[in-house]
Amino acid sequence: MYVLMQNARCSFAYKMPENSMPEDMAFQMIDDELRLDADPRLNLASFVTTSMEEKAKRLIMESLDKNYVDMDEYPATTDLQNRCVNMIANLFNAPLKDGETATGTGTVGSSEAIMLAGLAFKRKWQNKMKAIGKPYDKPNIVTGANVQVCWEKFARYFEVELKEVKVREDYYVMDPVKAVEMVDENTICVAAILGSTYNGEFEDVKLLNDLLMEKNKQTGWDTPIHVDAASGGFIAPFLYPDLEWDFRLPLVKSINVSGHKYGLVYAGIGWIVWRSKQDLPEDLIFHINYLGADQPTFTLNFSKGSSQVLAQYYQLIRLGFEGYRDIMENCHYLAMVVKEGVEKTGQFKILSKDIGVPVVAFSLKDRSRYDEFKVSEGLRRHQFIVPAYHMPADAKHVALLRVVIRGDFSRTRAEYLLASINAVLKELDELHPVAAIQENGHHKLSLIGVANGNGELPPAAAVENCHHKVCAIGAAYGNGGTENGQMTDGAKCY
Repeated sequence: MYVLMQNARCSFAYKMPENSMPEDMAFQMIDDELRLDADPRLNLASFVTTSMEEKAKRLIMESLDKNYVDMDEYPATTDLQNRCVNMIANLFNAPLKDGETATGTGTVGSSEAIMLAGLAFKRKWQNKMKAIGKPYDKPNIVTGANVQVCWEKFARYFEVELKEVKVREDYYVMDPVKAVEMVDENTICVAAILGSTYNGEFEDVKLLNDLLMEKNKQTGWDTPIHVDAASGGFIAPFLYPDLEWDFRLPLVKSINVSGHKYGLVYAGIGWIVWRSKQDLPEDLIFHINYLGADQPTFTLNFSKGSSQVLAQYYQLIRLGFEGYRDIMENCHYLAMVVKEGVEKTGQFKILSKDIGVPVVAFSLKDRSRYDEFKVSEGLRRHQFIVPAYHMPADAKHVALLRVVIRGDFSRTRAEYLLASINAVLKELDELHPVAAIQENGHHKLSLIGVANGNGELPPAAAVENCHHKVCAIGAAYGNGGTENGQMTDGAKCY
């Protein structure tokens, strides 16, 4: 049986098997391979939810066979999705009258939501330009260079010029002043990020709104704002209720948020809501009746499961405002614990902000011996996945590590993470010792591990000169080391 399973794994890489196999065997083969994956709870690279309650899992399992698009057959599921849209729109302060239904829909993550928002902005801009007899073939969108890749996909797939505001060292988000300067008559919208993927920072949507309103007034344009709140949309309302970033700002016309991030649902659910029905062009909405009744639809996908929609509704009513606030406050508290622990090492500079997504982003102060990628690699040996990456263009020389604090993170795990970081730093320090240290007020240079001409490490030799001591532990003979107690050309005083 074991040999059969091993042979089967090799042959299934490219072709479906000719014959059936017992269900236990199929399960065991897949289960064995999946055990090579990392523990999702220790994947601190991801913003995506990795834990839900058993009752939520039960609802997910019981609705796996429901196709959400069959609205006439599953009217209760459709109603629950609409309730989610209404709750989220109200959470984002949409200007709705009592009993008024919000405009929005569930999506497969924020990527689809952003595609839909972008298409709505493009169509409204095109319709406006047609009406006034101006060209409508060169739309553009203004974003920061720190946007998630889905914005680049939107621009490329739907032929919209992407105008990026470059980031700079110590300012890693979109500068509203520079963004508004880049706006022209062909700008379909400015996209602001509430929670940068790079360091969790919130962009200043309020300042962007004020500056853009002034430019619109001067030019006669009506350039709007979209807020990509994929990460921050389920954080700001609970932790920073007075922060103005949402529909309280008149130019914000649509907002997307990821239910599978801080909405606390497993991967596969996002939301897009519009300020009003007037902000979603009617000619983008399709009406179908071949499933039994007239059904309006505005999505890029058609068939999709109902499970994540129901799971989102469960979380919204199960936790309520109080529950979400408690979880977000705990995430923020744990982020501060990790931040303080990282700072105590004395080796890192913090690049994240205290106000924002509960993320701790940090870079090495001294990269002369090892870099952030070596630290990331070392943490993997401690089971933690902590990504290392570079900032966007114009700050690409800045490398950093990022720890994402999710709802299932704990104080115990935070302490274990900090212990692992310290252990990795100790290991790297031992592998890459400091080259120069002070000795009795003089400088001592340790040339450790430099081989002689035969590739061997010769005995240590020390020469004192110019009030400096050079310790040539394995320094190269004849080409930059010591000969007969004298310094050769290659060994200098430091």
